[in-house]
Amino acid sequence: MQKWRKKTNNTKPYEGKKHKQPLSQEQRNYAAIDLGTNSCRLVIATPTPSSFRIVETFSKITRLGEGIIKDNELSRPAIKRTVGALKVCAGVLAEYAPIYRYRYVATAACRRALNCADFIEGVKRETGLNIEIISSKEESRLAVVGCIPLLNRSIKRALVFDIGGGSTEISLARVTNSGKSFIEGFVSLPYGVVTISEAFPSQDMTNLAYNTIIERTHKILSEFEEKYNIMEAVRNQEIQIIGTSGTVTVLGAVHLNLPRYNRSAVDGLSITKQDIDRAIAKIKRLGDEGRKKHPCIGAQKADLTMAGCAIIEALCSFWPISEITVADRGIREGILLDLMHSQNNGHKKRRRRYPFNKRGKKNNEHSE
Repeated sequence: MQKWRKKTNNTKPYEGKKHKQPLSQEQRNYAAIDLGTNSCRLVIATPTPSSFRIVETFSKITRLGEGIIKDNELSRPAIKRTVGALKVCAGVLAEYAPIYRYRYVATAACRRALNCADFIEGVKRETGLNIEIISSKEESRLAVVGCIPLLNRSIKRALVFDIGGGSTEISLARVTNSGKSFIEGFVSLPYGVVTISEAFPSQDMTNLAYNTIIERTHKILSEFEEKYNIMEAVRNQEIQIIGTSGTVTVLGAVHLNLPRYNRSAVDGLSITKQDIDRAIAKIKRLGDEGRKKHPCIGAQKADLTMAGCAIIEALCSFWPISEITVADRGIREGILLDLMHSQNNGHKKRRRRYPFNKRGKKNNEHSE
């Protein structure tokens, strides 16, 4: 987690009508929040000619979806933790005001929770943030958009998998000659690392539980494969495999034997199937206590990592995958690229009024 530090520059932010000269494109702040089943993540960035420059990030494990498999409701402790994290996000956004355009989304836990409407209303009331619940299809699309910078230009298709806390999105994407991408098809596994770890709550996942996840994943993938005939293209290395999730980045860090997690070393790393197998075997040998002590895993991810490994092993044993590109990026980056490079990305366009004014007080209307 990167802790938020109050910015120290003295640049006076643009305040709309009070300032005669609007900010240039490169000076505008864009923001994205990805509220997942396990984590709350914020990123603020400014555009560059080819991509964007990250200005600030905030990330906190809140486990919003903790216990949701029992009664399909968000628990009070989970809501309290998450609202607390979102209050921090609101503070960061106020410090970096004005936010020129933004999008704040929630995924699987909120899609599933029966009390989600009350949660979203409470978040709005206590933080001023408008959280949008997105579909699994939109979640898949954003993950693909976020990973576009990692695509090999000589390969025109990609299979992007995003292992979340409450679901796992797998997208088959194609890149046109003009450089644009579109999703040919996607499938959403109705489980992720949090729901798996809660379904099999023993300290160290048993072989039976691990193999059950693999078998169930194979069954779902069989229907996807039957429809899109991916197997042969993967075998011929005509499809690039990209993985984005905490588990995938952990595999990259374990493979590199990093003394502590380093995003620049992991993001964009290519790992062969043999090295994936070795990394998973090493993570298994560590055991629960070893994973808690590992500098790139830790106590908060120890149980989740094994669940994620089961999903990755299922994918690699179903398709003849020879290599995976590790992505320490995803939905947030997809949102930013959408906002910066698309005038009409399929979302309702909002008026350019800012969610926070210079003094950090919340305005009544939020906008992009």
